[in-house]
Amino acid sequence: MNDRNNRVCPVERAGGLDNRIRRWVQNPQKILSPYIEEGMTVLDLGCGPGFFSIEMALMVGKTGRVIASDLQEGMLQKIRDKIQGTELENRIILHKCEKIQIGVSENVDFILAFYMVHEVPNQEIFFNEIETILKPNGQVLIVEPPLHVSKTAFAETIKKAGDAGLVDAGRPKIILNKAVILKKD
Repeated sequence: MNDRNNRVCPVERAGGLDNRIRRWVQNPQKILSPYIEEGMTVLDLGCGPGFFSIEMALMVGKTGRVIASDLQEGMLQKIRDKIQGTELENRIILHKCEKIQIGVSENVDFILAFYMVHEVPNQEIFFNEIETILKPNGQVLIVEPPLHVSKTAFAETIKKAGDAGLVDAGRPKIILNKAVILKKD
């Protein structure tokens, strides 16, 4: 991976991550409904302004939880502003991760890593930590953008996940993206 691929989307561009056009092309309900059920604890890695986090919170219901994790406090603040005074405040836990460590101690049923794995400086460490966070039979959905991540780089990412003990469980069809669902045995 070159340095160009390790850039994190700045908070100033967060509006481009949460809009009607994106919701139409990357409908969170369609993408996530095969994996998320009521009562689950789920982790949204690189959550940005909460495009998926909010929908995930609706899907897990009152008995579930969403851990919305991001490197940037500004992104977490955007979610905080959206959920303040709503019932989602009790379902969404905001977590600031570090560049080399997620730092979540709670075990989760499902992890979403949408357009962020290519930004991870050390994928081996990342996937080893993912494996420890994930409950037995838990799943990870990785979606990467086609222009930032080559076919070869995506295959290498899946290999690194496999080396950490995560099994390739299929390739969901998400328009114009590279995607894989990984499972913990």
